[in-house]
Amino acid sequence: MVSVKAEQAHPEQLLETPGYHHITVVETGRTAYLAGQCPLDRSGSLVGSGSLEVQVDQVVANALAARAAVDAEPKHVVRSVIYVRSDDRDDLGVAWRRLADSALGPAFTTASTLLGVAQLGFTGQLIEVDLTVALPD
Repeated sequence: MVSVKAEQAHPEQLLETPGYHHITVVETGRTAYLAGQCPLDRSGSLVGSGSLEVQVDQVVANALAARAAVDAEPKHVVRSVIYVRSDDRDDLGVAWRRLADSALGPAFTTASTLLGVAQLGFTGQLIEVDLTVALPD
């Protein structure tokens, strides 16, 4: 079994978080930086126009494929940044919960940032996820 040593912490001076950690310290030799995973299918077509939930599911599928290509598991993700095209906190909550409940869920227990943004790269795009992975030896 291949392992990655990663320690996570919640300093007592900081607010307790809803499922992620303030700090992730990694001791590993290699790191993979995955490009922002978008809700596009293999042909480059946007999936789930107007549906945040469907777009989250496509982003999860794409992120799982990308991390598998580098022989990593969701638990090897050490940092995530989630961009949601919305200024509505409820939309951000929907995205967070759907990601956390997905097969990629363990990726969001490390250092994580969730942002509401005005625009993303593709017309109709509602979400993008950026992942940093500590690769196993």
